Amino acid sequence: MPRRLTSFQTLALWTTGTTYFLILVGGLVRASGAGLGCPDWPRCFGTWVPPLTAADLPAGFEVSQFNPVLMWTEYLNRLLGVTVGFLIFATLISAWRSHRRTSRIFWPTLAAFFLVGFEGWLGGVVVQQELAAWIVTVHLLVALVIVSLLLYATVYAFFAAGAALPAHGRLRRPLAWSTLGLIVLTTVQVTLGAQVREGVDRALDAGATRFDALATVGSYDTWHRDAAVAVLAGTLLILWLVQTRHRHERTLVTTARLTAALVAVQICLGLTMAYLTLTPAAQVAHLSGSSLLLGSETVLFLLARWLPSE
Repeated sequence: MPRRLTSFQTLALWTTGTTYFLILVGGLVRASGAGLGCPDWPRCFGTWVPPLTAADLPAGFEVSQFNPVLMWTEYLNRLLGVTVGFLIFATLISAWRSHRRTSRIFWPTLAAFFLVGFEGWLGGVVVQQELAAWIVTVHLLVALVIVSLLLYATVYAFFAAGAALPAHGRLRRPLAWSTLGLIVLTTVQVTLGAQVREGVDRALDAGATRFDALATVGSYDTWHRDAAVAVLAGTLLILWLVQTRHRHERTLVTTARLTAALVAVQICLGLTMAYLTLTPAAQVAHLSGSSLLLGSETVLFLLARWLPSE
């Protein structure tokens, strides 16, 4: 029979999955233009519960600011962010109770808890700065760091009692270092993609059509495409390493193939947006795919270090 999950493992999986869902919803907020659906923070139109109609707006807010669809999209995003914060806090409590002497579980969870508070504060800065490009990019990167920390603690929780022997870890060292390099490269790629997105949004706000908006981005688009080629090359190298040196380890093979599949999906989505249609749905899928890709790479890196011999 499969071993039953511990309370920490179960909670950590739920917390990590919900954090990924929050990143997806954040992409939806950005793509729909709902970032300023609530023009203030942490309240929404000066109240903890948003007004139901424009007639209910408190003094100091213009009717032109009120868009119920955008308001509720942003407000639900905030509620989900609060939920994730409580889940991370609960995960930290569970880590303290069960793994406080296991540094690879407790400390990443503690760091995620502090960062989620910082991320909440950044959300307020995003609103105050009226979606300034640099702070939106920082907001995204911090979210990716949080989910990576949660993955680190979650994955190790499954191997704390029987991680790979040092000799086995040395055998996988080329794979681990190559995957770590790919994580760094993908993070750069995501950062460049965020800058492309900001350029596109500025062009759309200025009246450009979606068909012409990408042409206004300039060098960031070129660098983003070049980085995509580099990520593809790095992924193929890792897939080759796994297939030639670790093909008997099914978990590594499956994770490497999943990573390659996510890269292929991301490239297809990028080409679709560049040459066919720049729709909000494609933008949300592209952002969500990039977060899942980084997650898959992170899991592969951790498995290369900790997975016992199969």
